[in-house]
Amino acid sequence: MSVDPATVRRVARLARIAVSDEDVVTMQAELNAILGFVEQLGEVDVSGVEPMTSVIPMEMKKRQDVVTDGHKADDIVANAPETEDHFFLVPKVVE
Repeated sequence: MSVDPATVRRVARLARIAVSDEDVVTMQAELNAILGFVEQLGEVDVSGVEPMTSVIPMEMKKRQDVVTDGHKADDIVANAPETEDHFFLVPKVVE
C-alpha cells in the first residue's frame, strides 16, 4: 500500500493538522515507511503462538457480572442543591 499526496492532505485535514506543501512530501515518505513496516508484520508466521496479555503467565482478575447501582447513590447526590429519594430535583421546564 502506498500513500499519495492527496491522501496525506486528507489525513491531515481529518486529524486537524495544518500541513504545508513542503511537509506533504516528508509526511508521505514517513507514512509509507510506517505502512511498509506494518506489511512486514503481516508476513510473520504466528501459527502456534498463543495470544498473551502479559509476559508473565498470570490469571486475569475477574469480577461477577451483575447489575448494581454502585451503592453510591448518597455520594452522587451529596452536592446537589435539592434531592428526593436519590434523585436530583430540577425546576419544571415543560408546561
